[in-house]
Amino acid sequence: MLYSQKIRTIAPEMDSLKRGMGWNTKDLESKQIIVESTYGKSHPGSAHLDVIVKEVMSELDKFDAKAADYYATDICDGQAQGHDGMNYSLVSREIIADIIEIHVNATGFDGGVFIASCDKGMPGNLVAMCRVNIPSIVIPGGIMNAGPDLLTLNQIGTYSAMHKRGEITKEKYEFYKENACPSCGACSFMGTAATMQVISEALGVSLPGAALLPATSGIMRIYAQKSSKALINLIDKGIKVSDIVNKKSIENAIMVHAAIGGSTNALLHIPAIAKELGIEITPEDFDRIHRKIPFILNVRPSGHWPASYIYNAGGVPVIMNKIKRYLHLDVLTVTGKTLRENLESFSEIEEYKGYINSSNINTKDIIYDVDNPIKKSGAISVLKGNIAPDGCVIKHSSLPIGMRNIKLRAKAFDSEEEAFESVINGSIKPGDAIIIRYEGPRGSGMPEMFYTTEAIASDEKLNSTVALITDGRFSGATRGPAIGHVSPEAANGGPIAFIKDGDIIHIDIENRSINIVGIGGQEKSLLEIKDILDSRKKEWIPKQPKYTKGVLGMYTALATSGMEGGVIKIR
Repeated sequence: MLYSQKIRTIAPEMDSLKRGMGWNTKDLESKQIIVESTYGKSHPGSAHLDVIVKEVMSELDKFDAKAADYYATDICDGQAQGHDGMNYSLVSREIIADIIEIHVNATGFDGGVFIASCDKGMPGNLVAMCRVNIPSIVIPGGIMNAGPDLLTLNQIGTYSAMHKRGEITKEKYEFYKENACPSCGACSFMGTAATMQVISEALGVSLPGAALLPATSGIMRIYAQKSSKALINLIDKGIKVSDIVNKKSIENAIMVHAAIGGSTNALLHIPAIAKELGIEITPEDFDRIHRKIPFILNVRPSGHWPASYIYNAGGVPVIMNKIKRYLHLDVLTVTGKTLRENLESFSEIEEYKGYINSSNINTKDIIYDVDNPIKKSGAISVLKGNIAPDGCVIKHSSLPIGMRNIKLRAKAFDSEEEAFESVINGSIKPGDAIIIRYEGPRGSGMPEMFYTTEAIASDEKLNSTVALITDGRFSGATRGPAIGHVSPEAANGGPIAFIKDGDIIHIDIENRSINIVGIGGQEKSLLEIKDILDSRKKEWIPKQPKYTKGVLGMYTALATSGMEGGVIKIR
């Protein structure tokens, strides 16, 4: 018996209430599907999703299924940048997942279609899918085109810093702002939105080729139709999310993340997804996998092309075929087939192949071959040491060679605003390590440090001589020497709270270490440093919580560390 039909037998008011929405007897006796999306006029990544919702609901009608549309609208990380709105970003992932859990479980459905595009909407839906664990499929909402001269939104932070320093005119800056987002869809660079669309496909919960489709193209409708049909097949075969998402499929997703140079925020989201199914993913898993997977995607912010060009080069299936020798090919996917079968048959999809063949682009300049990669290993390293005993993360794919093993002098700040102002006004000098603390999950909700990193990256005197180290996180657009997710965080009494100006910081990428190695400009042994940090800890006065009520009060009281995914943990 379908779950929805079982619920009808024990909830006598169910039929009456659904009839009040216009349902008839046939509807009530059909498969009942929740179509959950982040649609809303909140940002370009969600403003168009109603079109996909309507297509899915229309298509499901053909398969003896009745769909109900539900909405958990997401916020835009870009709109939240530069003010306290960014503090709400990471917790919004948790709240989206909670709302979807409520939507699904309060009524009872036989299957679900989950539609999202962007930074927290995608992982929020993926977390919720795993939590409710019914037959499910994800439809990524696609990606926008680039603007004039391949302009993409991630460049606006750079142009903002350049304008503040008087390096470009106001007119030029305004032109860039007016043209960076020419259409709906996720932003056209390999930020968190694009990364998480790719991850949904790599996990096997989206159809092959579904990630990063042109948001304004007719192919989005085709994939909505195909996804609806695939969901019915999953329901008929009783295939749930837990039959698809397992340790092997998650490792596949991490391998693809390495190959694409994905956002560091995936280290928050993939463990949160895995946790819902009782699967443990550690920072060491990311580091181990990234060491062996070649980095092959020449896309911003680490590469040249806008992310919309990934579709022209064949999409995620081409990327996965390139690294096929490393992948677990026996995992089940939403097609009802294995990953091996999907990759072998993908080239037969005519509408996808036809578009690629007409694009006149050298696809090997976008997706490199494994035997001739951009870099021989993935983009992410996990570092540990006396600054970050539980770890921290750096996207080293865009790191200058000279900064892979370097000693810097600390300049510590208790907020990003103070650090940003110091970069802009010239107080930060070559050789500095900018420490930004009390910006972790329990400090302020774990906002991004985007404007500070862009101010550094756009300054030729600093971008190869200065590092930023924080218990906060970074935008997927971040480039350059940025180390984040430092755990334990300052608000929990982690060592980052005890760093003082003038301390010598040693960053060693090859040995995956980050340590204070000197005090006041004088180097000391690690044992001496330990004694000094222990002494500083005794003198440390914890800061009062920044938030004591509302959703941020809850989140900052209950969140785990950045290296544990920044999830809400009740006990």
